[in-house]
Amino acid sequence: MPSLFYFFLILNAIAFLLMGYDKQLAIRQKRRISERTLLTFVFIGGTIGSGLAMLLFRHKIAKASYLFKFIGIIIIQIITLFWIYKS
Repeated sequence: MPSLFYFFLILNAIAFLLMGYDKQLAIRQKRRISERTLLTFVFIGGTIGSGLAMLLFRHKIAKASYLFKFIGIIIIQIITLFWIYKS
C-alpha cells in the first residue's frame, strides 16, 4: 500500500508541475503542452495536483471545454471508486 501512495504522490507532483510549466509557456507565448497530455495525467490519478495547479496558477480555469473534460474525468473517477468499494 505505501508504494501506491508514493505512486499517486509522484503522479500528482508531475501533474502539478506540468500545469505550472504549461502556464509559463503560455505567458511566454511558446509551444504548449497538449490538453490531451494534461488530461491524461488527470485521468490516471493526477487530479489533485492538476486541480491545485489550476487554482494556484489560475491556468485553464476560463476554458470551458477543458473544465468540462476535467470535471467529467472527476465524475468518472468518483463513480469508479464508489463501484470498487461497493463491491
